[in-house]
Amino acid sequence: MSEISFRRFVPTDAQWVVARHADLYARDEGFDDTFGAVVGEIIADFCRSHDPLCEQGWIAETQGQRIGCIFCVRHTDTIAKLRLFLLTPEARGRGVGKQLLQRCMAYAKTAGYSEMTLWTHESHRAACALYAAFGWQLVDSRPVHSFGVDLVEQTWKVLL
Repeated sequence: MSEISFRRFVPTDAQWVVARHADLYARDEGFDDTFGAVVGEIIADFCRSHDPLCEQGWIAETQGQRIGCIFCVRHTDTIAKLRLFLLTPEARGRGVGKQLLQRCMAYAKTAGYSEMTLWTHESHRAACALYAAFGWQLVDSRPVHSFGVDLVEQTWKVLL
């Protein structure tokens, strides 16, 4: 893979974020169309009302092609929420996720948050291993039926 660059999310990235989430989760996890709709709502809300002083998104690129994204949003005044962390298949296993996660966590700390939280699924083993390597702790896990499939939802937290 060629050199990887990271830049701030801009609204023209929104369609890519939604489409790649919908496509990859349908292909890899069997998610139905409701997942893309949820991602669309999250990204539309971010574009409409995020506070750039304490909320930010990043896009990873190589050769002008988007290959990943991650977002830091306010959960409470002291807790940030990691959202929409995604790597395309060609970006996986190359350190891109590590760099995005480092960037997001450093930003959250600089923005004044003392903790971060995230929601994911047990099936995302590589991401969960990355969270654990960065000091995140699994604080809740429960079986659910979402997006047309049976899943185990997880909540993770980390102190900054």
